[in-house]
Amino acid sequence: MKILILVLVTLLQTALFAQDTAWRFMDVSISPNVRALDLTSRLTLAEKCSLLMYNSPSVSRLGIAEYNWWNECLHGVARAGKATVFPQSIGLAATFDPELIFQVADAISTEARAKYMAARRKDNLSQYTGLTFWTPNVNIFRDPRWGRGQETYGEDPLLTSLIGVSFVKGLQGKDGSHLKTAACAKHFIVHSGPEAGRHHFNANPTEADFYNTYAPAFKALVDAGVESVMCAYNRTWDEPCCGSSPLLHDLLRTKWGFKGHIVSDCWALDDMWLRHQVANSEIEAAALAARAGTNLNCGSIYHFLPEAVEKGLITEATVDTLLQPVLVTRFKLGMFDPDSVSPWRNLSPDTVNCLNHRQLAYKAALESCVLLQNTNHILPLDESKLKNIFITGPTAAETDALLGNYNGFSGNLVTILEGITNRLDPGTMADYSRGCLLSGDSVFHGFWQAGFSDVVIVSMGYTRLVEGEDGDAMLSNHGGDRIDLGLPGNQIGFLRQMRKTCPLKPIIVVITGGSAIDISSIQPYADAILLAWYPGEQGGNAIADLLFGEANPSGKLPVTIYRSVDDLPSYEDYSMKSRTYRYFSGEALFPFGFGLSYADFKYESALTDRTAYQQGENIRLTVKLKNTSKVLGTEVVQVYCDYPVSGESIPKKSLVAFARIEVLPDSLQSVDLLIPMDNLKLWDSQLNDYQIAKGTYHLFIGSSSQDVQMTKTIEIR
Repeated sequence: MKILILVLVTLLQTALFAQDTAWRFMDVSISPNVRALDLTSRLTLAEKCSLLMYNSPSVSRLGIAEYNWWNECLHGVARAGKATVFPQSIGLAATFDPELIFQVADAISTEARAKYMAARRKDNLSQYTGLTFWTPNVNIFRDPRWGRGQETYGEDPLLTSLIGVSFVKGLQGKDGSHLKTAACAKHFIVHSGPEAGRHHFNANPTEADFYNTYAPAFKALVDAGVESVMCAYNRTWDEPCCGSSPLLHDLLRTKWGFKGHIVSDCWALDDMWLRHQVANSEIEAAALAARAGTNLNCGSIYHFLPEAVEKGLITEATVDTLLQPVLVTRFKLGMFDPDSVSPWRNLSPDTVNCLNHRQLAYKAALESCVLLQNTNHILPLDESKLKNIFITGPTAAETDALLGNYNGFSGNLVTILEGITNRLDPGTMADYSRGCLLSGDSVFHGFWQAGFSDVVIVSMGYTRLVEGEDGDAMLSNHGGDRIDLGLPGNQIGFLRQMRKTCPLKPIIVVITGGSAIDISSIQPYADAILLAWYPGEQGGNAIADLLFGEANPSGKLPVTIYRSVDDLPSYEDYSMKSRTYRYFSGEALFPFGFGLSYADFKYESALTDRTAYQQGENIRLTVKLKNTSKVLGTEVVQVYCDYPVSGESIPKKSLVAFARIEVLPDSLQSVDLLIPMDNLKLWDSQLNDYQIAKGTYHLFIGSSSQDVQMTKTIEIR
């Protein structure tokens, strides 16, 4: 009997092995490219087209499970239940800390893998359970009115590139043969509002602006191996981005060598015939996108691909070409492999929102906050001298002020009110009143309590209800955008009245928001102003520790704060003229790179390794920095350059290097900065390529784009 059972088992194993061998795409020992080709050869046209949909159905005869490609993790796994909520992207950029951003993204991808496996154990295949994440957003935040600017890494191409590359590497992992998750560079390629017109506007930048400002971050992420690129809703140079062969095929695929898959923004292909009107039907729109090279459709237009083949608008070979990188991504993610070969098979669900990740969220929040004003060094507050504290303002107890958009959810959200009260000594009294609404109503409260306090802490600004994506910012009348740069009028009135009520009391203001906010209207009423962005789940704890001196502010502005919307060109104009610190010739309220510290720094010296360089040689710079204060502090040493050529398309200056450096009290610290020669390149329309101009360059070293402490002159030959 035992012999008979053994024979039957052997026969069964042989049969299964034969089946697996016949399905070569199931062989984990061969490359994803070969496996994808083999799988494609076994599919019918209808099956191939169905796998080009974001909500791909199963192909049961080949053992292929259904899969929904749509997932989000802009600053933590989003829209999928429990996850660690890190600061919003604009806040992450304010850290000027690519290594920290890698750690944040690595934590996010760890939670993503753990949640993916937990969902699979429950047979949960729904949206937001997969491993393909449509982030990061590396559009340039060219205009502070854009509600989705909070999702970006600011206005500078180099900062956006370095932060974006770190985020991609953290998401995708270091395992050479497997993807931890798949990242996506979006929205390719010139896309930054207006939100209300995103489905139909035409971005028409100059060629120089395109290559010097809009393209570099996408190119950097492609070079770093980003697995996916999302094409935008709008037109660029008169062609819908998802139907533009010059952009998708000629530039992205051919010139840049992108090997991954291109996914449409959701329902962008519908726009091609309904709004852009470059196609007469869904079938024509599907064919146009397919010919241009859009691999994956978030929407429903690719349901018409089989009919497009039947009508001769595209060939089945085109469908095969589209499907190849889509399947390769799934193979690289291990979706057809047994769990035993996954490097992350032992991840526990307990890693989701674990203590280490919460501590990392706290660190990121600390580094992201930017101290804009500190009159008479009122901060940090000395709690030993305070008996009564009054906390007020429309965002003090508001969780939406922590989150920003594309957020996850955590049971450990700490509001600004909670963070402050949590750290106070039991003998310190604290009271709270909302004070005023976020916008609109001018009925104020809380002045009576303020009169009994030693210090007033006012939390004000914006939440994701006011600014964000079209359709999501429910209190916005402008598609999630802002029409001016200031704070809501009722909040300004509330703070003005607070100062009248408490003319001699310290008033500390914490600002939440995702953009450059003109605070000139409240500066006379505030002793200190801290810009906290949307600081994530640990925002309250981080802000409290910064206000009371447990930590020292070190964030720097990744955007320019202008004095007025009148300083800006038309929102619809995609020319970079008079935009961002690189082209703006006026006087900013706060310049790009600005951020105060409780420490005082003195730039002692700056030395380049030589004064003349040949093309292709990197520049090495050593800066000596002294902390002349009695407290530990971190400075972001920034290096900018000008150019030996001039013209409207030439930046006045550009960030070429930066480094965070922690300096002990009364200590001198040296920091080495590497400036790759490529960081000096500009687009040459005559050569149709980038060029590093020969001549004299000046390197401006300091603590912001305007605060130049030292200048070095070099020659490029």
